Amino acid sequence: MRIALFATCLADTLFPRAAIATVRLLERLGHEVVFPAEQTCCGQMHVNTGYARDAVPLVRRHVRTFGPYDVVVTPSGSCAGSVRHQHADVAAAAGDDRLAARAAAVAGRTYELSELLVDVLGVEDVGAYYPHRVTYHPTCHSLRVLRVGDRPVRLLRQVRGLDLVPLPAAEQCCGFGGTFAVKNADVSTAMLADKMRHVLSTGADVCAAADASCLMHIGGGLTRLRAGVRTVHIAEILAATETGREAPA
Repeated sequence: MRIALFATCLADTLFPRAAIATVRLLERLGHEVVFPAEQTCCGQMHVNTGYARDAVPLVRRHVRTFGPYDVVVTPSGSCAGSVRHQHADVAAAAGDDRLAARAAAVAGRTYELSELLVDVLGVEDVGAYYPHRVTYHPTCHSLRVLRVGDRPVRLLRQVRGLDLVPLPAAEQCCGFGGTFAVKNADVSTAMLADKMRHVLSTGADVCAAADASCLMHIGGGLTRLRAGVRTVHIAEILAATETGREAPA
């Protein structure tokens, strides 16, 4: 299958290993992955902060960039959620019905990584090896907007050497929420403290998630605590093998 990678802004600037791991994983499974160089921000930040009209050019660019591809994957529940649940509405609200229709078509072909693996490619055992104690944080957008359910956990359970431990109060938000963490810093910090306490209670070496934004928030807090727990994108775990070349610990 020929799959277009939508890398996202955070992967591009702060978490490139998540995007690289996505490519390596899919290629290992026998698929061709292409990276459309014209891609930019999906516009979620603009929409979520009340600047939907400013997001229209970004939606138009996204549709033009990914329109030619039959399947689009992104290692981000947050950005997949924006494409699937915001783009067509943003275009329609701006009075561009043609763009709205095209955006809806692209949205229907766009998948978060775990959705693509389980629902489209029909695979749960991706041949990964990751000998660490891991707990999984289900991010708000993947859980509540995309409703990916237990797909990421099903994938992690098939990873050889991985000891998956449940995260208490897993469904609680980590407190990031994009600009929420900036505008409501005290509340965000309190929510982060709760999340870190639950992560540390598991005794895990690694906290995994499917969104770089949450990993950045949780990882920053754990680093300041010098807790010795790393945050790792699920794509890096699924791309890891016994050789250790693809996603080193």
